[in-house]
Amino acid sequence: MMHLLYQGVPGIADVSAQHCVGAPGLASETWDRTLAFGDDPKLREECGVVAIHGHPDAAREAYLGLYALQHRGQESAGIATADGHHLANIKGMGLVSEIFTDEVLSKLPGRMAIGHTRYSTTGDSALLNAQPIRVDSTKGLIAIAHNGNLVNLGTVRAKLERAGAYFQTTSDSEIIVQLIAHSRAGTLVDAIADSLSQVEGAFSIVMMTRDRVFAARDPRGFRPLSMGRIHNPEGPDTIIFASETCAFDLLRAEFERDVLPGELVMVTEDGVTSRQYANGVQQSSCIFEHVYFARPDSKIYGRWVQESRDQMGRQLARESAVQADVVVPVPDSGVTAALGYAEEAGLPFRFGLIRNHYVGRTFIEPEQRVRDFGVRLKLNPVRNLLEGKRVVLIDDSIIRGTTSRKIVRMVRGAGAKEVHLRISCPPTVSPCFYGVDTPRKRDLIAANKSIEEIRQFIEADSLAYLSLEGLLKTCDGGEGNSFCVACYTGIYPTQWVDVEDILPAAATL
Repeated sequence: MMHLLYQGVPGIADVSAQHCVGAPGLASETWDRTLAFGDDPKLREECGVVAIHGHPDAAREAYLGLYALQHRGQESAGIATADGHHLANIKGMGLVSEIFTDEVLSKLPGRMAIGHTRYSTTGDSALLNAQPIRVDSTKGLIAIAHNGNLVNLGTVRAKLERAGAYFQTTSDSEIIVQLIAHSRAGTLVDAIADSLSQVEGAFSIVMMTRDRVFAARDPRGFRPLSMGRIHNPEGPDTIIFASETCAFDLLRAEFERDVLPGELVMVTEDGVTSRQYANGVQQSSCIFEHVYFARPDSKIYGRWVQESRDQMGRQLARESAVQADVVVPVPDSGVTAALGYAEEAGLPFRFGLIRNHYVGRTFIEPEQRVRDFGVRLKLNPVRNLLEGKRVVLIDDSIIRGTTSRKIVRMVRGAGAKEVHLRISCPPTVSPCFYGVDTPRKRDLIAANKSIEEIRQFIEADSLAYLSLEGLLKTCDGGEGNSFCVACYTGIYPTQWVDVEDILPAAATL
């Protein structure tokens, strides 16, 4: 039986810790980080968010939106709803479809909803840290769901604790709620704007009170967040926010626009209002959304992801062509770039590796023994397409290199005469501090080895990456985007402190 956490659901005991944010003296339990994730074969996005305003079955709409965003997080999911008087929240560990059965959704009435699906960063996988987080604050009941990562959370948290704040979770999202509760601003909208201006880092958030929905992006626009609309001829339109536009397609909503960097949008029964709480900051949107995270059928930062990945493959072929017989993608993330590479290079495209789609959740299990067997569980070579062939293998990235080596060995073991690995982004040399769960720098193979040394490690006949200039060109597409490329350069757009690098003071006699 799945363990769910119910908050404010009529007729069901609230099993969460009872607390009031911003009210000193009402302590709550602090949940420790209990699980540690090891060598995942891919980088992991933190989460996806969705918000619904003005729909008679808002919970089900949020469920469908999260279903479309499931690729952004498979560890936990939650939905909160409001009906103007009450605010209820249900969340659990697992996939969206496993948590939200018809019976569970029936316990979430209301015309407003926000939802969240997530991966955790290292060791942050407790149920209570699942989102949305629902808190009873001095500004009223608030539910919040957050995509990203705050880089000054330690400083802000310490300041809040000195002011009498008590924390129930280890999530960044609760820090934002605490700031709202402790703000001296006269209105909730002013308090939210004041709070968001105090935090630094990546955040696309959706929030909900009993009668309003809010959406906001950080001033640099690290993470995507879009607004859509369902036109209702017989009443007010339904307004939707989602991390990716693919959610609008499932909901039959019309994409309206992106939430702007530094913008706070509020939706009430009277309509949509907006304010710019921060201005004049250089945009630095995460380029890895186009490389890997987002679904190809989404429009991110004003550009279709499918088009960007096709152009990555074409540019890769122009930069690093090699004599070969066939182009094979590492599914699924390498498929579109491989199609572009094959067409540009004039080579046949073949699905020489077949993915088993029923083992996806294996890779969020913490046991190393499962992950070591994971590549063979997930991929199987098609011997008759590979045997005796010079193969160009296309993948989106190399992180530690161990998975790439297993795949190269697999292709060669199926009879390939040569294996040439081509990567549709530059070498990843630095960790991300803006909501992507990356290894430490010492574990990133490109930070510690030359390209030739990486080639030798993964046992490929040749290895080439897409250049940074080529990547920027393919992802911009004339939209004038400015991207964060810190993972490829080590140059970060914000100040940050890696707390793991802070050593304890030596004892003195």
